[in-house]
Amino acid sequence: MIAVVDAHVHIFPPDIIRSRAAYCERDRWFGLLYGNPRARLVTAEELANSMEETGINVSIAAGFPWADPGLCAYHNDYLAEASRASRGKIAWLATVVPQHHSAPVEAVRSFAAGACGIGELNADAQGFDWSEPDQLTELVETCRAAGRPIMAHVSEPLGHDYPGKGTAWPHRFVRFLERFPEIVVVAAHWGGGLPFYELMPEVAAVTRNLVYDSAASTYLYRFSVFRVVVDLVGVERVLFASDFPVLKQGRFLERVRTESGLTEQELVRVLGENARRVYRLTRPSERDAQ
Repeated sequence: MIAVVDAHVHIFPPDIIRSRAAYCERDRWFGLLYGNPRARLVTAEELANSMEETGINVSIAAGFPWADPGLCAYHNDYLAEASRASRGKIAWLATVVPQHHSAPVEAVRSFAAGACGIGELNADAQGFDWSEPDQLTELVETCRAAGRPIMAHVSEPLGHDYPGKGTAWPHRFVRFLERFPEIVVVAAHWGGGLPFYELMPEVAAVTRNLVYDSAASTYLYRFSVFRVVVDLVGVERVLFASDFPVLKQGRFLERVRTESGLTEQELVRVLGENARRVYRLTRPSERDAQ
């Protein structure tokens, strides 16, 4: 049986969930996404329950792209504790304000606490510009020294609007990749359509260390996106990711298995092996893999 890694989920401390309205006032982007009480927020316990129900072995949890470094640190502490309590079934990414002077220090602190990478960074939420990459140099150098990737929110310049879409479009994001071609980067949400531009040799030349995750796929693309992107960029550069609780893990996983058009060997890579390599996760125990 394939050991499944969901490479992109979000969990929140209970205090933030209880005090949603107050945090909507504190952070503009949080208010945009979660001002609607129907927008779901979940704790680590709820994520663990979903994983148990759906047979997902590991989930890589991100927090929220806060504009306040203090809130980033607070959320990182929660993620670190959630990971410890889960005995590794919940891995985590540390959030930092990437252009802030505190970002490298918080990244080092988080790596020491077990973070497997940095993310989800969001230019619109956090007030930076992917097309001006020099402001992120210190953070990138810190991640490179630690051998840890950065996960980035990238959005589509076309298509329907939705809360949180933002303007981190491929033509801006690619400037960051040109400046730092050696760092491993995960582009969330299929990179806002960037893999389709890899048919252009000059784009493919700067994306060799870029990996795409499938977060929130069903809101954005037909399921043939899996087959198309694997054929365009290679099976080793695609990660299964639900964006839970935006998508239900079980339903999305089942549809990837049955509707993506991927072979069994390709599914082994996309559903787990690639994420383990990119985020340097330890192997699952025999008990977890059963």
